[in-house]
Amino acid sequence: MTAGNPLLSDRDVAFLLYEVHDAAALLRLPAFADHDRDTFDLFLANARSLAREVLYPAYRPMDEAAPTFTDGRIKVHPRMRTIWPRLCDLGVITASRPVDVGGQQLPRTVALLAEAYLMAANLGAYCYAGLTAGAAHLIEAFGSDDLKDRYMRRMYAGEWTGTMALTEPQAGSSLADIRTRAVPQDDGTYAIQGGKIFISGGDHDIADNIVHLTLARIDGAPAGIKGISLFAIPRLWPGPDGLVDNDVSTAGMIHKIGWRGLPSLVINFGERGACRGELVGYPGHGLSYMFQMMNEARLMVGLNGVATAAVAYHESLAYARERRQGRPAGRRDPRSPPVPIIEHADVRRMLLRQKAIVEGGLSLLIETARLTDLAHHADDEEVRRRSALLLDLLTPIAKSFAAERGYDSNALALQIHGGYGYSSEYLPEAWLRDQKLNSIHEGTTTIHGLDLLGRRALAPGALQTLGREILQTCSQAQAAGLDLADVVALQEAAGAAGALIAELAGRHLADPERMLRHSHDVLDIFMTITVAWQWLRQATAARRALSRGTLSTDDDAFYRGKLQAAQYWLRTELPRVAPLVRLCRDEEDSYANTRPEWF
Repeated sequence: MTAGNPLLSDRDVAFLLYEVHDAAALLRLPAFADHDRDTFDLFLANARSLAREVLYPAYRPMDEAAPTFTDGRIKVHPRMRTIWPRLCDLGVITASRPVDVGGQQLPRTVALLAEAYLMAANLGAYCYAGLTAGAAHLIEAFGSDDLKDRYMRRMYAGEWTGTMALTEPQAGSSLADIRTRAVPQDDGTYAIQGGKIFISGGDHDIADNIVHLTLARIDGAPAGIKGISLFAIPRLWPGPDGLVDNDVSTAGMIHKIGWRGLPSLVINFGERGACRGELVGYPGHGLSYMFQMMNEARLMVGLNGVATAAVAYHESLAYARERRQGRPAGRRDPRSPPVPIIEHADVRRMLLRQKAIVEGGLSLLIETARLTDLAHHADDEEVRRRSALLLDLLTPIAKSFAAERGYDSNALALQIHGGYGYSSEYLPEAWLRDQKLNSIHEGTTTIHGLDLLGRRALAPGALQTLGREILQTCSQAQAAGLDLADVVALQEAAGAAGALIAELAGRHLADPERMLRHSHDVLDIFMTITVAWQWLRQATAARRALSRGTLSTDDDAFYRGKLQAAQYWLRTELPRVAPLVRLCRDEEDSYANTRPEWF
């Protein structure tokens, strides 16, 4: 374990935050007027310090000793009992929430980068905070004042934690098929009975109580998603005499290959007929409410993907600089000393691909955070509308890119370590295990492809809004003096993708199954294009900085590295779009027409 692993590059974080995404412009919005760049930087400094000094040293012990299930309760790694109050003191749970609910009212753009350090250090430890923040935000957005006082404030303070309890064994991702029952009681509560599976952080011993934000069906409600409501179900019921048992039990723990610091559980409600829950919002609106937390969680998982790729990238970069092996092809004298493996071009190829994935993916996620800030806080109503539209479009793309290409990046980190990478004495294998879950969590990649092509890309104005953003970037890149061929390549790829969506929708809108056959390829197209867009933005900022001259040696190297990574993505990855577009347009149907008995 490399003690000096930075987790993320501080220089890159500052570059993306201020030179590419112009976080300082957010200070002009009334919501953030009490902040300045110093408060942004102080929060990030505190987060990276906690990440490097406390969370990262606890990662390996927590990976090696997963939580235990004993006498019906979960006991987490002892280090979590030290980490949890430190996370709460940092204020990461409420960093971007309003002051009147106990938050710091920081831009989501800044809070996201603080979370990235914490995730890169120890994603299992951080995610207790991330889940609690999302669950409390549901109550803040849709709950009554009474629920806010009794649940939300304790959750935001870290006294209690929260979960999202959606999945059931028989339903999986098909939430329309959930069976958990809610029976109205005379006192206004509901008797809850049912079971949930894969509930992350659903039991532990680090806080006094756990509140499950749960989807259930009120008796007599219609079938399907219109009959689903949202409930707050505490493990312990807050009564006049304190916390008492609420008939919420842990039935089992899932033994995972990764994310071992955060237990994934089977939770049963009402085995003794004594579980009570409280309705959040209106009956029948549960799934629409839960989409707030689901979309936040999708971006959190995407950030996990980038962070997990980032820490492995920095580990493999340090290893490549130190590990000596072999000699360049032109140096044949066996008496000459071996060189660091970073001197071999193919190792640099793998490192550059990692860099392009990590820094391109992080930029895309920062863009989603900036859009979140604008969608909620911009002065201009049209800016809020366009920002919300673009955020909706980019959410499955950013999540899936980080998960899928992040896994590729982690595999390269292991490859650079060679045989050592395959061993548990080195960390790349652990991070590779962690990374795989990101393509499953909060909707598989397939689900996000279906969602993108079947709904989000068809939303009126969505693709046009993205197209305008890309064209604006292209114009700025051309003005900065970047290679015109790269600019034109991105314009053409974006145009081809937009035309493809229109063609598929026009051809098969009455036959959704046929239209969606290549949804995975469409998602790949948009992942590649949007990250190319982000790399063109970064290359533009780097070219402008280099044109100013009088840079330090380190800054000159930093900006030239950005230009090389942008060149890699625009000339190696972006050309993949054209054949994928042809594949979708031609409707290659081998797997669609393969009968089950032929396998």
